[in-house]
Amino acid sequence: MDIPKTYDKSREREIYERWEKNGSFRADAKSEKPPYTIVIPPPNITAKLHMGHAFNNTIQDILVRFKRMRGFETLWMPGTDHAAIATEVLVIRALAEQGLSKDSLGRDGFLEKLWEWNELYGGTIIRQLKTLGCSCDWEKQRFTMDEGLSAAVLEVFVSLYEDGKIYRGERLVNWCVNCQTSISDAEVEHEEREAHLYYFKYPVADSDEFISFATTRPETMLGDTAIAVSPDDERYAALVGKFAVVPMVDRKIPIIADTYVDPEYGTGAVKITPAHDPNDFEVGERHKLPRINIMNDDGTINEIGADYVGLSREDARKKIIADMQERGLYIKTDALNHSVGEHDRCGTIVEPLLKLQWFVKMEELARPALDALTSGRLRFNRERFAKIYTHWLENIRDWCISRQLWWGHRIPAWHCGCGKLIVAREAPASCEACGGNLTQDPDVLDTWFSSALWAFATLGWPEKTPELAKFYPTDTLVTDRGIIFHWVVRMVFMGEKFMGKSPFHDVIVHGTVLDEQGRKMSKSLGNGIDPLEIIDEFGADVLRLMLVSGNAIDSDTRFFRERLEPARNFLNKLWNATRFVMMNLEETNDAIATVCPETADKWILSALNRLVQDVTEKLEAHELGLAAQKITDFIWDEFCDWYVEMVKPRLYSKGDAFRTVRLTAQATLQMVLHTCIRLLHPFTPFITEDLFDGMYPGESVMLSQWPQVNQDDIDPAAEKAIERVKEAVRGIRAVRTEKQVPPSQKISVEIISDDEIFAANAPAIALLAGAKSVAITASPPANAVSVVISGGTVYLPLDSLVDTEKEKARLSKEKKRLEGEISRIDAKLGNEGFTAKAPPALVEAEKEKRVNFAAMLAKIESELSSG
Repeated sequence: MDIPKTYDKSREREIYERWEKNGSFRADAKSEKPPYTIVIPPPNITAKLHMGHAFNNTIQDILVRFKRMRGFETLWMPGTDHAAIATEVLVIRALAEQGLSKDSLGRDGFLEKLWEWNELYGGTIIRQLKTLGCSCDWEKQRFTMDEGLSAAVLEVFVSLYEDGKIYRGERLVNWCVNCQTSISDAEVEHEEREAHLYYFKYPVADSDEFISFATTRPETMLGDTAIAVSPDDERYAALVGKFAVVPMVDRKIPIIADTYVDPEYGTGAVKITPAHDPNDFEVGERHKLPRINIMNDDGTINEIGADYVGLSREDARKKIIADMQERGLYIKTDALNHSVGEHDRCGTIVEPLLKLQWFVKMEELARPALDALTSGRLRFNRERFAKIYTHWLENIRDWCISRQLWWGHRIPAWHCGCGKLIVAREAPASCEACGGNLTQDPDVLDTWFSSALWAFATLGWPEKTPELAKFYPTDTLVTDRGIIFHWVVRMVFMGEKFMGKSPFHDVIVHGTVLDEQGRKMSKSLGNGIDPLEIIDEFGADVLRLMLVSGNAIDSDTRFFRERLEPARNFLNKLWNATRFVMMNLEETNDAIATVCPETADKWILSALNRLVQDVTEKLEAHELGLAAQKITDFIWDEFCDWYVEMVKPRLYSKGDAFRTVRLTAQATLQMVLHTCIRLLHPFTPFITEDLFDGMYPGESVMLSQWPQVNQDDIDPAAEKAIERVKEAVRGIRAVRTEKQVPPSQKISVEIISDDEIFAANAPAIALLAGAKSVAITASPPANAVSVVISGGTVYLPLDSLVDTEKEKARLSKEKKRLEGEISRIDAKLGNEGFTAKAPPALVEAEKEKRVNFAAMLAKIESELSSG
């Protein structure tokens, strides 16, 4: 094999194109192999590959490549998500730069622009994933709005509606005034912020009394419909049943008693605004209070707001506070830390708003999803993630699935002026009640509604396809912890509902890639690292190996460019080792290793089989970081630094008399290297494919068999024997370091031992320890440094280690220095002024120094006296 001196990372594209051309990633539904399936968390068509994508997809690719080599029919289903809100925001922004707007184009014209966007940008991240080395079955690639997925979404919606699980009603929803759409609870991120608690008082009608209360949102006072107090609060007992007056709108509102109120909070009385607060909504339901919405969709005050019409939430708040002060109804303002809900897409503070929306009833759907976990049909890689899943399902609310957008799956419901509502799989021609014209509901479905069907809809459901029969349920879902309740929960209850099975068995939740300071990477901080730039500089294999090495998958990891260097150095080491082995092969026959193996061969094969067993177990347990570390440690330390060096004397032996031992060493090298490359392939696919092709022209490592453990090759005796050789070498190296012997200086070594392993490996010990000779002797030499090891003693004659006269001169100089230090300390300790006035700790420190110097002096005097 003619291997270049260095690995050219630019070959990665050529290797990937060859895989694609050969159909190496293709999954066959007719195969008799057992299936292994992963569905990709579909990246948004707005997305650009970031470190989170790189980490997530590297994990998936490792598992898929591992299972493919284990003999499974693997399907890694790729695809993209239409990402309704995020995509609309970007397209609207792009249109604005052209002087266009969403409204000016109209719905059909705007949708044309969105499909153009999908064509232009939807494939970008797919190309980037290929650059990373992802072995997806690209021929099966799906999109959440393709024809097949759209048919699945339609069937699920209508089926749930017919089953009474979907309804339309006026309820409080999370509203984004920036995107002007409803969002689900899962899309609201709560942040602790510095806020204010404002204290006001309302006049009690027909009296001189007032009732005081506190609120964090004065602007919603315009929609107040009651003041509530605790039924156990005697302070307000006489006021219950009376009315207060909202001065800004001159509205009389009842003073009610409700157990919701905490008498210890604020003044013990709270304003009730059912149209703008979830808890107030529930109070309003119990007391049949009116619901008064005082906001437009953009967050400005509507026509109900009297003098405040058209003001933003913030400006209305300021004006109300000022007006209440002017009326003498303002009391005070306190600072507090307050949890504020923000839209996870745009960061806008979410407004609870009363809206007529579409909902999914969740209580019944949640039960099978909970049972999937408790029964063991579904497993998380860590218990803390299972608790997040459980907590969400146990506290789940009905899911608002309608969005006030144009990009997405339009709700299959039609309205008639007579009040008739029709939900159907096909558009009805006219109203079945009055024959009148129908108008389709303008809203689209929540993006998570379609992605919740991803595991089975991508396989062809509702059709009974061969792919659905073969590959559902899928096996492993790899995801970020941030979307456990966005996506994982919803996929499970949809899978249980429509397939009767959880969509996957294992959920691997991974950590987050942080910057050097431990911060999340974000555009606002400007701390993002483009993985494609890293790949351009280092290659995909280096990035992949760095991402999974050194920590558990579920732990957050900091990205340091310095961490890329060890990964690159390791791959260079592997490349050079392979080049060395292949250049020293006379024949390529792995079976020769069984002809006449020496102890070193038995040891490395034993260690190799333990490695195969350990790595296989770690990968099956999804402990990818540990598996990668074990492989790299073995290749670098055991194989390259020890075994390759041990067998060099045999490789370089000449003549037919040494042919068998020479070929056995060569074949063992080849066998170990072959196995290591296969073990490493899932982690670093490109370099291992290139090396494997060089060793076995025309063959692909990704289609080779995963290494099997041969229990007969596990040899504890050989391992113990070679450990003694390594111990001897380490002992010699330690003495060389202590005596400052330069690497170029060859020393003499004598070993007294009954263990034949030292005689058998004398040439290897000499090479590894930088010795000119290694002799097995019966008696210790004079003037030698000894190293006691298991099974014997190593002696290093001093005359081979050092120049005796120079060493004596050095020791004499050091002796004089130590005597001077001891004299100085003795003088200090003999001075009563010092010992009386110095802190006791300082006196003790001086005494400790003297003990150490005396010990060092005694050692030097001993070495000088021994010659």
